Amino acid sequence: MKCYTEYLTFKTRQHREYLNITPQVEAALRKSGLQEGMILVSAMHITAGVWVNDAEDGLIADIDEWLENLAPFRADYRHHGTGETNGDSHLKSLLVHHEVIVPVTKGKLDFGPWQQIYYAEFDGQRNKRVIIKAMGE
Repeated sequence: MKCYTEYLTFKTRQHREYLNITPQVEAALRKSGLQEGMILVSAMHITAGVWVNDAEDGLIADIDEWLENLAPFRADYRHHGTGETNGDSHLKSLLVHHEVIVPVTKGKLDFGPWQQIYYAEFDGQRNKRVIIKAMGE
C-alpha cells in the first residue's frame, strides 16, 4: 500500500464560509498516482468541518441557516469564559463533522451524482489547514 499526504491552507474572508474543495482534492489524488483505495480529507481545526454534498448555492444557504438555527451565536456559552467567543463554531463543527473518506476507483474520486467535497469554516479570517491523505495502490 502506498500513501500520499498533502496539506491545504485556507484563510477565509468571512467568519462563516463554505468552499468547494473538490478540485484541490482531485489534484492531490492525481499527484498521488493512486488508482484504487481511498482518500481522507480532514479539517485540522475544531471550528471547521468537511462534508460531501451537492454543489448548489441554495442548498449551501439552507445548510448555513440550519446550522445557525441549531447552534446560534450567543454571548452566554460557557466556552466564552475562556476568553474565546466561538462556542457556536465548535458546535457547528460537531454537526457537520471534521472529515470525510471518499473511495478511489480507477484513479478518480468515486462519487455519486452531484457529490462534491466542501470545507466549512465557522471561525474564519485566519489561517486554517486541511489534510488530504490518499491510501491504496
